Amino acid sequence: MTYYMLRPAASDGAARPPMTGQEIEETTQAVLALEAEIKSAGAWVFGGRLHDPSTATVVRATGDDVMTTDGPFAETKDHLGGFYVLQADDLDGALAWASKVSALIRTSIEVRPFVAEMTS
Repeated sequence: MTYYMLRPAASDGAARPPMTGQEIEETTQAVLALEAEIKSAGAWVFGGRLHDPSTATVVRATGDDVMTTDGPFAETKDHLGGFYVLQADDLDGALAWASKVSALIRTSIEVRPFVAEMTS
């Protein structure tokens, strides 16, 4: 088994209209159902949704100097909102899960294998 990270890929810059309360509820239920499917298939390792980028702290170390700043990198346009770490027999298996995630959240998903085995 290989471990893969699935995350929303960089957006095309086009803003999506805000979701209604009902759309948020329906999407949340669909995400929970997909996560249950991934878990029951034995592919789930870890996943998480992150707070807004405004809650981030950036740490920059140069030599002995360490500087921290609030918020994400100023030059970054796209921000990571969440991710999954899954295990699959091969890339095709990871891509199958990514296609389900992509269809559900309506954006492209980047799939990347880990370099070395993870321990859970």
